[in-house]
Amino acid sequence: MTSIMRKLFEPRSVAVIGASSTPGKPGNVLLKNIRDNGFPGKVYGVNPRGGEIEGYPIFKTIDELPDNIDQAIITLPAQYNPATVRACGAKGIEALVLAASGFAEVDHMGGELQDDLAAAIAESGVRVLGPNTTGHVSMPASFTSSFFPLGQVPRGRISYITQTGNFSGISLRHIMSAENYGVARVAGLGNKIDIDESEILEYLGDDPETAAILLYLENIKHPNRFMEVAAKVTREKPVILLKGGSSDAGAQAALAHTASLASDDRILDGALAQAGVTRIYKYSHLFQIAKALAVMPVPAGNRVSFLSPSGAFTVCMTDFSRSQGLDVPPIAENTRKRLQSLAPPFIRMRNPVDIYGSVGAHGYEHAYGDAMDAVLSDKAIDAVVVIMMLTGESGIPDYDFIVDLARKHPKKPIYVTFMGDHVHNVACKAYLEPRGVPAYMLVEEPFEVLGVLARCRAALHRPR
Repeated sequence: MTSIMRKLFEPRSVAVIGASSTPGKPGNVLLKNIRDNGFPGKVYGVNPRGGEIEGYPIFKTIDELPDNIDQAIITLPAQYNPATVRACGAKGIEALVLAASGFAEVDHMGGELQDDLAAAIAESGVRVLGPNTTGHVSMPASFTSSFFPLGQVPRGRISYITQTGNFSGISLRHIMSAENYGVARVAGLGNKIDIDESEILEYLGDDPETAAILLYLENIKHPNRFMEVAAKVTREKPVILLKGGSSDAGAQAALAHTASLASDDRILDGALAQAGVTRIYKYSHLFQIAKALAVMPVPAGNRVSFLSPSGAFTVCMTDFSRSQGLDVPPIAENTRKRLQSLAPPFIRMRNPVDIYGSVGAHGYEHAYGDAMDAVLSDKAIDAVVVIMMLTGESGIPDYDFIVDLARKHPKKPIYVTFMGDHVHNVACKAYLEPRGVPAYMLVEEPFEVLGVLARCRAALHRPR
């Protein structure tokens, strides 16, 4: 672990260059975020007026700051960044986060300014995250450099590397408000003028606080180095990548976003597979897969069982499972007999499990609970999806039986999804997820997640 990565993700002291007392301005929101997350280190601001802002001391110039500051976050407009970088270097501040946009992602003049910035970085000997980033998050250090209003960020075991600074803003707010998992580290690379995905991936690979790593990239700055690092990390932790710019139109959008030129997608696909990186194709999967990895194990294989309140779902989700690389295998005879004992005689029980008749005969918790326990106990099954049917008329069960079964079978993931009254589905999700059971609002989503994680498992155990 390099000293720069420590100063970036585990700082003991930080300076906010462009601190502001005006509510809503980046230099003010940033100070509030640092305070709200309980950062225990020293915090200083720089503003020509001096004084105090949000309880932190403010110095009029960079030169007046105390010595030995680990990190500076620069919220000044783009044109002031080269000179500010030089001033921070002269002060001995080695790790910098540059928030401003207006560089090569904008136009030719922005490109020239970025060239000047690159020269300032080289001359000063500093290391830089950004520019064009909302910043980064490091919850084991109770710290963020984000200037997007966040409040307290929940801590967890999932880390992100993203070539969009707004992941430390808008996307993180989505996680905080719509999902029930926390993060360890989040790095918004922005234009990655200096620090890139390979260096941060190497750090996260050794980070005991990080259990899984998800990436969004529009290009890979040093492909050979990235593949070398990824090949090591993917033997220890899931590494999952969403690659933007794979289509011609997407490549043009990437160029406008972070001045990135996308690589040849076919060559990239082969290299990523060889390095053990699992590729995804939906932005929402950055959250859906993270939610599963945050609380459940990676499944031991691709064999799934699911409980369905509808014969149509047993057919459609079997087809969909196979399209995701999953197997819906036959179950052991003793498992089948156990399921059959719950069902009316006119329903022949098998995998997938048609649970509707059993619920009518024995009630929700008994039927679902016993059936779940049966398939979870079957050696032919690696994971179970439960399709809940929740309506006011059919009665709303106590969901603790699902939590209890998850604890009884800790090596096999359980995912819940729904069909029924939306209000009850939302309430069930809100109950289960803080207790360690992921829930998905659309019925295909858990099967998509299992398909990705089955590929992760294969990557983790690929031949050497």
